[in-house]
Amino acid sequence: MPREKFQTLTEQMFYILLCFRDECCGIDIFDKINTMTHGAVTVGSGTLYNLIEQFLDAGMIREVRVDGRRRSYILTQKGEETLAREVKRLRARVAHYDVLFNGEGAR
Repeated sequence: MPREKFQTLTEQMFYILLCFRDECCGIDIFDKINTMTHGAVTVGSGTLYNLIEQFLDAGMIREVRVDGRRRSYILTQKGEETLAREVKRLRARVAHYDVLFNGEGAR
């Protein structure tokens, strides 16, 4: 059975959604991600604009302003819930690591 779309997020998906916590346009995302991750994560323009369309279609972000070709978006409740679910999933992975290497499973 195929996995439900956005059940888990790629690194790029996660950081793009995270950027939309505050209103911004697509072009701002490149700088925000670069600053946030100290250059460790990059997103190509094709990936960015494709994901923006998918997030819009999924109701995770909404358009809040149009100024010529520049469009600004912000996270919706569904987008916030998606991010929270992903953070919970990532924290569970870290907890599993901690148990194995720092707890009962340590060698």
